[in-house]
Amino acid sequence: MGSISVSSPNKPHAVCIPYPAQGHVNPMLKVAKLLHHKGFYVTFVNTDYNHQRLLKSRGPNALDDLPDFRFETIPDGLPPPDIEGTQDIPALCESTSKNCLAPFRQLLAKLNSSSGVPPVTCVVSDGVMSFTLVAAQELGIPDVLLWTTSACGFLAYSHFRHLIEKGVTPLKDESYLSNGYLDTVIDWIPGMKNIRIRDLPSFVRTTDPDDIVLNFLATESERATKASAVIVNTFDELEHDVLKALSSVLPRIYAIGPLHLLLKNIPPSPSLSSIGSNLWKEEPQCLQWLDSKQPNSVVYVNFGSITVMTANQLVEFAWGLANSKQPFLWIIRPDLVRGDSAILPPEFIEETKERSLMASWIPQEKVLNHPAIAGFLTHSGWNSTIESVSSGVPMISWPFFAEQQTNCRFACNEWGIGMEIDNDVKRDEVEKLVRELMEGEKGKEMKRKSMELKKKAEEGASLNGPSFLNLESLINEVLL
Repeated sequence: MGSISVSSPNKPHAVCIPYPAQGHVNPMLKVAKLLHHKGFYVTFVNTDYNHQRLLKSRGPNALDDLPDFRFETIPDGLPPPDIEGTQDIPALCESTSKNCLAPFRQLLAKLNSSSGVPPVTCVVSDGVMSFTLVAAQELGIPDVLLWTTSACGFLAYSHFRHLIEKGVTPLKDESYLSNGYLDTVIDWIPGMKNIRIRDLPSFVRTTDPDDIVLNFLATESERATKASAVIVNTFDELEHDVLKALSSVLPRIYAIGPLHLLLKNIPPSPSLSSIGSNLWKEEPQCLQWLDSKQPNSVVYVNFGSITVMTANQLVEFAWGLANSKQPFLWIIRPDLVRGDSAILPPEFIEETKERSLMASWIPQEKVLNHPAIAGFLTHSGWNSTIESVSSGVPMISWPFFAEQQTNCRFACNEWGIGMEIDNDVKRDEVEKLVRELMEGEKGKEMKRKSMELKKKAEEGASLNGPSFLNLESLINEVLL
């Protein structure tokens, strides 16, 4: 990738601001690194709370400024939480949309009056931090929104307003959750065929017309039309029909994924490669454990950074894995179980100790690319899904919330690389699906399709592949 060689004061200056949750910080940091490689001066804006978490997990000097890649913070407007983990999502949505514009404005003014810092020339902000559009407009600079969801998830959100207007959501009452209503097919969203209400992002399942997140996402996705452009971490071969449907509504949408593959294809910057974005401390020794395992023999289990489950669900997953007799690597965050610490039955630990490893947080891209990994039991968050696709690893999906339901639907029905577990998880079903994934005919077929998509992901992100060219166009047509 060519980069712009200009002296610091004349460099284009991108301010990158993610929504303050792990699954949003990761892709934004990747975009920021790509722009830096392309010659941009970058200011990366975390919330005060997440900045402290990063320093805690990565060491006090982990974010010491490079001359042209700097970190700044703004407050999120919430009192500090009493747990170490992601804050309450509805509270965070409400607070960022109401309280972050003023401090963001002040930050831009401060950057523009700092000596030795080039003036801010563009903003790249999370799709759900659209208050930045106001600040960018005041300065007369472009603002690009990064939607960190899949394109199909974003397409679903962009129809939230229509779903409300047509009376699909909010639900009349709680009985609609169990009376078959969620199986109703919605046939009027272009780019999504035969989608059921249950495949739409989970926020439609509310009965409250004033539901914070439902209304927040309806508003945020509508505001995407006012951005200079929208970028998504996907590739055309994977979500072609959906991207086509979106491009008829959005003047400029660029698929520039998988971001981690684009990053792999540029010369590593020694100073930048040390900057990571994990808000939990990583335990890399799991890679040595995987080295001791046969190729395609291990199930990787990770439910992401926000999913919480009941103690009972945890135990059902545990015994399903144990009874499948397959080796597994299971990531259990300290805050995985709702209101409780994640404690596994001692008999389970004893039964599986020869063929399992439990860790609290790991370098996921490296794990998914390890030859020992055969399948991924996942919550179907988009980062996990696109990393799994890029590694050729088929999935068993237990979607938890947001557009994970939509990702799961596409992985299982459109791409043929996933199988879904019922929300009311039972050990027999877990055992059956894990065995099917590892030993069954359907498992083999899913592996074959996963390897095909891996090849297409790599082609998309290669030099002069479609995603690479989309990034070039984004920079030349919008950001410069």
